[in-house]
Amino acid sequence: MSAPTAVRAEAPPAPPGRTSAVAVPASPVRRALRAHLGTLVGTVILGVLLWRMGTGVFLDGLRRIDGPTLLAGLGIGLVTTVFSAWRWVLVARGLRIRLPLGAAVADYYRALFLNAALPGGVLGDVHRAVRHGRSAGDLGRGVRAVVLERVAGQLALAAVGIVVLLTMDSPVLAEARQIAPPAALAALGALAVLLALRMNRTPVRRGRALRSVLGEAREALLSRRNLPGVAVSSVVVLAGHLAMFVVAARVAGSDATVAELTPLAVLALLAMGLPLNVGGWGPREGVTAWAFGAAGLGAGTGLGVAVVYGVLSLVASLPGAAVLVVRRYDRPRAPCAEVPSAPSAAVRKEKYVPKESARLASSSFPFSADASEGRPMTPESV
Repeated sequence: MSAPTAVRAEAPPAPPGRTSAVAVPASPVRRALRAHLGTLVGTVILGVLLWRMGTGVFLDGLRRIDGPTLLAGLGIGLVTTVFSAWRWVLVARGLRIRLPLGAAVADYYRALFLNAALPGGVLGDVHRAVRHGRSAGDLGRGVRAVVLERVAGQLALAAVGIVVLLTMDSPVLAEARQIAPPAALAALGALAVLLALRMNRTPVRRGRALRSVLGEAREALLSRRNLPGVAVSSVVVLAGHLAMFVVAARVAGSDATVAELTPLAVLALLAMGLPLNVGGWGPREGVTAWAFGAAGLGAGTGLGVAVVYGVLSLVASLPGAAVLVVRRYDRPRAPCAEVPSAPSAAVRKEKYVPKESARLASSSFPFSADASEGRPMTPESV
C-alpha cells in the first residue's frame, strides 16, 4: 500500500468579475523615506547653503550672539509661550476639556524644546497632544485641541502675511502681481469643484464626521467666548516672532528698517511652518537668504539673520528641558483602589472562604462535577 499523499488545500476561486486583491506591504526603504522625508529635505537645504556660502557665515552669526541677546530671546520666548499656552487653554475649553494655564505653559515649553531638539519639528506637538488627550480621558479630543490651536496660529500668520506681502515693498510683491490673475482663476476653479462635490450626496458617516469636526472648530475658534482671546493671543505671538526676527537682524549686522524687515520675517515664518526641517533648520535659512538677496540686502546677511534667529529660538525653548527633567522625577502615580472602611477581616474571610450556598450554586453549572467522584464530567452527571 502506498503512503498517503498530502492533500494541499487550495483557495477557492474568486467570483467572476472580481479579482482577489493581495495587500503588498511597503518596503522598509519606502517606509524609512516616508518617515524621514522632512529631515532629508532639511539636510539637503543646509548642505546646499554650506556648499554655496561656506561655514564662515554660520560661524560669524554664532560669534555675534552675546549675553543680552540671549536674555532678549528668553524674554520674548516667555511672552510668546504664555500667550500660545493661553490660546491652547481657550481651544481646549471650547472642546469641553479642562486645562489649567500653568500646566499648559509647562507642556508648551516642553513641546517647543522637543520641536527644536528633535528632527521634523513637530514631535513635541505630537507628544503634547497625546499626553493631554490621555490625561483628559479623551485622546481624540485632546489631539484635536492641539491641532486646532496650531491651525489658529497658522491662520493668523497666513492672514497677516498675505496683507503684508501684498501691501509692503518686498521681493514677493512684484511676482505676486504677475501671478495674481492665474491664482484667482485657480481659486475660482477650486471653489467650483467644492460646490459640485457639495451638491452630490455625501455618505452618511463622512457627512456626520465632517459636521462634527466643523462644529468643534467653530466652537473652539469662532465662538463669542473664544474668538477674542484666540485672536489677541495669535496677534501677540506673531508680534513676538517678528520682534525676535528684528533682534536677530540687528545682531547679525543688518541696518534695514523694521518696514523692510517685516515682509522678510513673514517669509521666514511661513517657511518655518513647512515640516521639512531638521529641528527647525533648513527652509528658514534658505528662504531668508533668498529674500535678503532679492531685496538687495545680501544673501549672506540673510543667512546670518536666520542662524541667529534659530539660536534664539532654541534658547527660548530651553525652559522646556527643565520641565522634562522635573516631570521625569515627578511622574503621576497610578490611582490606588479604594479600601473599604468597614472591618476588612470579615470581608477577606468571606472572599477566600466561600459559603456552602456559594459552593452549591457553583455546582449548578454544566460540566462542573468534581473529578474525585470517579465519573466523567458530562452534562448527564450533573
